[in-house]
Amino acid sequence: MLKYILSLVLLFSTLSVFAGGWEEDVLGDGYICHHVAQPDDYSGKVRTTVIRKRVQPKTSVAVLYVHGYNDYFFQRELGDSIQRNGMAFYAVDLRKYGRSLMPGQLPFEVRDMQEYFADIDVALAQIKFDGYSKVILMGHSTGGLTVSYYMKKHRTDRNQIVGMVLNSPFLDMNLNWLEEKILVPLISIVPFPDISIPQGDSRSYAESLLKKYKGEWDYNTEWKNEISPAVTVGWLTAIHNAQMNLREDNHIDIPILLMHSDKSVWGDVWTLDFSKGDSVLDVADISLYGKKLGNNVTELVVADGLHDLILSSKDVRDFVYRKMFLWMNYALH
Repeated sequence: MLKYILSLVLLFSTLSVFAGGWEEDVLGDGYICHHVAQPDDYSGKVRTTVIRKRVQPKTSVAVLYVHGYNDYFFQRELGDSIQRNGMAFYAVDLRKYGRSLMPGQLPFEVRDMQEYFADIDVALAQIKFDGYSKVILMGHSTGGLTVSYYMKKHRTDRNQIVGMVLNSPFLDMNLNWLEEKILVPLISIVPFPDISIPQGDSRSYAESLLKKYKGEWDYNTEWKNEISPAVTVGWLTAIHNAQMNLREDNHIDIPILLMHSDKSVWGDVWTLDFSKGDSVLDVADISLYGKKLGNNVTELVVADGLHDLILSSKDVRDFVYRKMFLWMNYALH
């Protein structure tokens, strides 16, 4: 009965997307967005935001982008590049992130990664309604974990999703052995999901991205904080459970492109190395667990890539785009 009720809720949410309500997006440049109300959760009202270009190419293929933690979709160069390569582009700001954040909500809060499945479902339904029969899922960092978990636990349409691109997916905690093997499993069973867990005060990654420091990009630092905010026990539990699930009997049956930097960078104070490596995750863990996601995984190791590879220096991201589009052509044929 619960499954039937949830299906009806999804249907009505999807119909609200189809009915209109699109508005000019904060990015401008032809991007539009639409907020979709979702059923209330433990924190109250919840919504999803679907973002796309107003004018899309005539094709059967679309790419759906899912952002990471402390993030939202702002990478217009990604969307523009996908369109130039003959595919439609969509992105989703998950509940409690970016455009979807509502007054009174704790940003980025989640207690079960399956909460995001409805957000992805709405975006996929919109893509299907718009006439695109094939979808490549693209997830960055926690978004890479989310789409992988989605493909294992929830995928219903076996024909719509034809490939998955993972940009530095968050498949393992970047912690020492004691923290990862003992403390995180213990914390994940604590029955107090609202307890706050600090993440430190380094802004080195933001310094590598933002124009006002050492980077090339501008973005809303209220939606993507310069210093990563504290997480909660509920968030940590959700991440841990999803990561552990993906290590159990996992065979995602579509082609996967696993992309990550060639090195990780450690420390709290910015140095030039932070512009040439992943300062968020351990690339060895990404490689180890990413290659086990399915039987058709192509690994792309990117020299001097940042954690978000498509925000790396121009020569690096040009390399990433070139290899990514070659792989997408392979996945589609």
